[in-house]
Amino acid sequence: MKPSEFLKYVQIDEYSATPKYMQLSDSVISAVEAGHLKKDDILPSINELSYILEISRDTAEKGYKYLKATGVIVSVPGKGYYIAQPSVKRNSRIFLLFNKLSTHKKIIYDTLVAELGHDAFIDFYIYNNDFSLFKKLIQNRKSDYSHYIIIPHFVEGGEKAYEIINTIPKEKLILLDKNIKGVTGDYAVIYEDFEKDIYNALYELKDELSKYHTLKMIFPNRSYYPKEILAGFKLFCRQYAFSYKILDQLSDEEIKKGEVFINLMEDDLASLLGHVQSFGLKTGEDVGIISYNETPWKKFLLNGITTISTDFKQMGELTAEVVKSGCCRQISVPFKVKLRSSI
Repeated sequence: MKPSEFLKYVQIDEYSATPKYMQLSDSVISAVEAGHLKKDDILPSINELSYILEISRDTAEKGYKYLKATGVIVSVPGKGYYIAQPSVKRNSRIFLLFNKLSTHKKIIYDTLVAELGHDAFIDFYIYNNDFSLFKKLIQNRKSDYSHYIIIPHFVEGGEKAYEIINTIPKEKLILLDKNIKGVTGDYAVIYEDFEKDIYNALYELKDELSKYHTLKMIFPNRSYYPKEILAGFKLFCRQYAFSYKILDQLSDEEIKKGEVFINLMEDDLASLLGHVQSFGLKTGEDVGIISYNETPWKKFLLNGITTISTDFKQMGELTAEVVKSGCCRQISVPFKVKLRSSI
């Protein structure tokens, strides 16, 4: 096959967050599915592939290794790479759109990929909480998909997100992490109940919190976190007679004995720990810290940081289950407390 012909079917999308070797292998499989590549068709060498697609040699080699492992291609020493199967059929073609790729979002992605395995083709994009990019990626999607899996969080401009989401066939739509008002029809959603979750988590920690008098939440004004979190936080504080304060940022805030700080953004946790130390206070005794979203390293930091968090692995597992079953379920993912020595 001439390189120019190969490029008709196998291309790399620079905007996609899908690893390039996976884009390569998925493109080859799609070309086989469509009948453009047939059994015994010869493919470019690794060096040719690297040159024509403008990718590294390691990426090209990794893509071919994946295709060999799945039985799509074979290699003959001295002759090159060939299509091994006359046809390949996968059950799902997925448009996956995340607001960002944080540690906990990566858990969702890794779990989804592991659960679906080779039966799914995934185009993965990240819009960095930018509504205009979110809109562009959905409107410019290049092909039809069996499923559209979307995490809808925006710093600003997301009030009309439902209009864009409503252009997607509802039987193919799966909303993750947050449901959106205005989205109509029967669709699947695997979500956090933000107001209820934070209220219940703080209630579970009520005995530990009783030695403190004030709860402070660091909730930056330019944040994609839902305002429902603030509603649940305020409701708990009012019902159980805690003084409370919402902080846009920590830099100018004086830290006093008897206060508990709740951080949402990962970057704020490091600043918070340094700030507590600068005031000569001891975490877990003088000052309490609760961090939103469990990540592996928090259990080791300062003998353990207490976290309140959705089970992101379960979110990925439930998403894969919905893809496989084809049902339109609305599922609230459990919210868990990890009590450690920071309060």
